[in-house]
Parts: sequence; structure tokens; C-alpha cells
Amino acid sequence: MTTSRHAVTSTPLHPLLATRHSTRAFAADASVTKTQALALMEAARWAPSCGNTQPTRFIVGRKESSTFGRILATLTPGNHGWAQYASMLVVSVATLENKKGPLPYAEYDAGQAMSHLVVQAMAEGLTVRQMAGFDKEMVSKEFDLAATQKPLSCAAIGVAGDPAALPDDLRGPDDSPRDRLPLDELILAD
Repeated sequence: MTTSRHAVTSTPLHPLLATRHSTRAFAADASVTKTQALALMEAARWAPSCGNTQPTRFIVGRKESSTFGRILATLTPGNHGWAQYASMLVVSVATLENKKGPLPYAEYDAGQAMSHLVVQAMAEGLTVRQMAGFDKEMVSKEFDLAATQKPLSCAAIGVAGDPAALPDDLRGPDDSPRDRLPLDELILAD
């Protein structure tokens, strides 16, 4: 049984935000078009960054590319089991310094870039599940990243599939209600 994916909020949110969720079920026969992939990267590129340093880089693998398989090989076994059905895998990489020196907000900026990517994906009719379960050292070696570049997260992107087709141990989050801490626990001062 799949429950409602609409967030219960204290005030209305834009539908792209209210319906966003991280499924593990992807339609294996679907694909992300080149135009869609480009739109996702443009959305990430135009995210704000501290001092316009633009420290985020991406390793992008559409399913039909060798890069997809190279990224997939870095995932933990639990993530590999479902992410292999995504249409695209993207690793976000923070550049921690540039020629002017350290970029202390690079990781924050990379998070903003990924957030923009997610919203654009939703607008494109796609879904995104981000994960930390991948071998960051392996990514650094496999893609010859500089010492100042830090892989942060991996995102599986594609068309949402049927969660009922997932094994029980993977389907759990898709069958659970969306839940967040109440606002009064998040707001430290008002």
C-alpha cells in the first residue's frame, strides 16, 4: 500500500515542494533525455553560491553512458540494488578552494545546487533520491579528482516507478507517511 506523497504543512507550499519525495522505485524502461539532463545542470549552475564562487562540480552519468556504470560501481550494495534502475546518476563534488584560497561555504553551496537540481527534476516530471552510501575515495580515484575536490552525495534520477515492485526491505520508506519535525522544533528564535 502506498500512502499519500503530499506533505502535510501548516501553510500551502508550491506543489513541486509539497509532492517531492525520495523514492527507491524507478521505471527501468524510462530515460532522462539530453534536454532534461541539460535543464537539471542549468538549474544547478544558477544556484546561489557564496561570493559567486560556484564551487560545485558534477559527475553525470546517463544510463546509456559508461559513466553511469562507473558511478554505479561506487555505490554500497543496498543502494546499488535499486539505483541500477534509475535513468541517471549524478555525483555532486565540492571544490574546497580556488586560486584565491579556501572556500568555507563550498559544501553549503553544493547543497543549494543539488536543491535547485531536484526542483528542476520535479518540474521535468522526474524524481530524485540522494544518497550518501557510496565510496567517496573510489569516486575520487575513478574520476581523477583533485585533492581540493570532495565528493558529497550521489543522486539517482529518473521517472518514478511502482514501489510495490520493490522488495519489502527497500519499499518501506515508500509506504511510510512523509514525516518531518514540527516547525517549533526547527525555529530557534522568532
